[in-house]
Order: sequence, then structure tokens, then C-alpha cells
Amino acid sequence: MTKRALITGITGQDGSYLAEFLLEQGYEVFGLVRRTSTVNFSRIDHIQDRLNLIPGDMLDQTSLQLALQQCEPDEVYNLAAQSFVQTSWTQPVFTGDVTALGVTRLLDAIRHVNPAIRFYQASSSEMFGKVREVPQRETTPFYPRSPYGVAKVYGHWITVNYRESYGLHATSGILFNHESPRRGLEFVTRKVTHNVARIKLGMADELRLGNLDARRDWGYAGDYVRAMWLMLQQDKAEDYVIATGETHSVEELVSVAFEYVGLDWKQYVVQDPRFMRPAEVDMLVGDASKAGKALGWEPQITFTDLIHMMVDADLELLKSGGQAK
Repeated sequence: MTKRALITGITGQDGSYLAEFLLEQGYEVFGLVRRTSTVNFSRIDHIQDRLNLIPGDMLDQTSLQLALQQCEPDEVYNLAAQSFVQTSWTQPVFTGDVTALGVTRLLDAIRHVNPAIRFYQASSSEMFGKVREVPQRETTPFYPRSPYGVAKVYGHWITVNYRESYGLHATSGILFNHESPRRGLEFVTRKVTHNVARIKLGMADELRLGNLDARRDWGYAGDYVRAMWLMLQQDKAEDYVIATGETHSVEELVSVAFEYVGLDWKQYVVQDPRFMRPAEVDMLVGDASKAGKALGWEPQITFTDLIHMMVDADLELLKSGGQAK
């Protein structure tokens, strides 16, 4: 029989790649979408005719239960969140309501509608924050440094709690930063590649950034959604770190992007205090050896290839007169 999957956050970067991947695996794919005055389906418009989009909201448990009853999924992937770290300081209560309590609402809806549903929770490396050890692995203590990170810690532990309390097949993937040409412009990787393309094409003459010394473990979103699926194919639900095991600074990111188009980044980049975080996360780098052994997963796209891919996509977008997603 054809498997069914429900994806929350299907219109986001990860949701769009996961939807593509599941369609390739022969799934019937459902996506939960909020009713808003401005609907943006640009990331899934190329596959929208193959998707079943149903209304629902992470703030409303009744709508989540109705969505589960309507689509009767075998698997649920919870990718919905207020996921921009900077915004979580200006909207901390909303971030907690969606990113933390939204997980509880969805888990409880699953418990009541069909506890046999397999559940994936999108946990985040931001939970490690002020890191207790390097690299970070599944057993590393959490020390979040933003309202977003705090909310993700809650979502992670409530998933563990429902797994242990009710026997749900509930898994958290602790994903380190993963990027793509579909990344939003508010994220530093896309902000860099998009503005490098604009500068190269004569549409801008500077790029304003915050902390250039912050280090991250950046991978490709298309690789990471495959790991999400692999987790739910396991007989036993466990939590996994998904990462490349490499760390790069924002300055390296900038250097690779500018060098790719033949420019010297030092002539264009301006550090701006407005983009500094109130509490910085200095270095994140993950140990995905558990996922490698248990899931057979490893990243396919290198950091340099990822940045080149994103710059190429932004150059093409701007040359065609398209709008950034």
C-alpha cells in the first residue's frame, strides 16, 4: 500500500525538499498550511499539483487533530516553527507558542487520533548554544542561547517524553545548519550569496553583516531531509545528530562566495552592530557518527560546492528578474 506522510512547514526550505524526496519514494504527501492573507507556495509550486494541502495551525490543536483524521498518515514530519533566531528575541512568546508548545499539540493529537503514527521532530543545533563539548553529539548537554534555542529544547524533550510515556515512535533529528538556494534571505548564508550576486551584477556595492567570527557546521538541506526519512524507517525510535563534522566561520563563507565571482570580500563587507546577537553562539560542529552507523547516512555536498550552488542560483535568479524566495 502507498504510504502517506503529513509535513508541517511544507512551504519552507526543508518542507519543500522533503516533499520532493517523499514523492520520489512513492508516498502520498500531505502538507499542513496556515490560512493567511499572503500565501507563499513558491518553494513547492513545481510539485504543488502532486501534493495534498490541508488547512491547520500549530497554535490550534483541534485543527491538527482534524488534519490527522483527514489524511490518515503513516508518518508525520514536524518542520513548522518560528525558525529565525534573530526574530525570537523580538517575538519570544510567539516563538515559544509555535516552536515549543506546537510540538506538544501535535504529539497529543497523534496520541488521540492514532498512536501508531511515526513522528519526526525537527530539533536544532541551536539547542547546544554555549557548547559543553566539541564536537556536539546526542549526549551533549543543552545550553541554548536564544528564545528559539530554548523553545527547540522544549520541543525536543517533549518528544522524548511522549515516546517514553506513551510508546510513540517519536524521533528527534538534531540537525546542524543546512542551507540551499531555497533558504530565506534572513539567514546569513543566503544573505551572503544573494548579495554577492547583486554586487557582481552591479546592483549593490556593500554587504552588511554581524559577527564574522561565529563558526557553524553547514550542510546541504537536500542531504538532511534524507536523514529525516531514514530515522522513521528504523524499528526503534531514537534521536540523531545530523551534521557534516566540519566547521566554518562566517568570514570563510564570505570569502568563498566572493572569490567564486572573482571579487575581494574586504572591499564590500561592512560589520554592522545591528546584526550582532544579544547572546552569541560562537561555534557549533556536530558528530554524526551515530547516524552514519545506524542509518548509513553521510552528507554528499561539500561546503564549497554548497556555497557555489547558492551563488549560481542567485545569479540566475537576478539575471532573470525573479524575486527572491
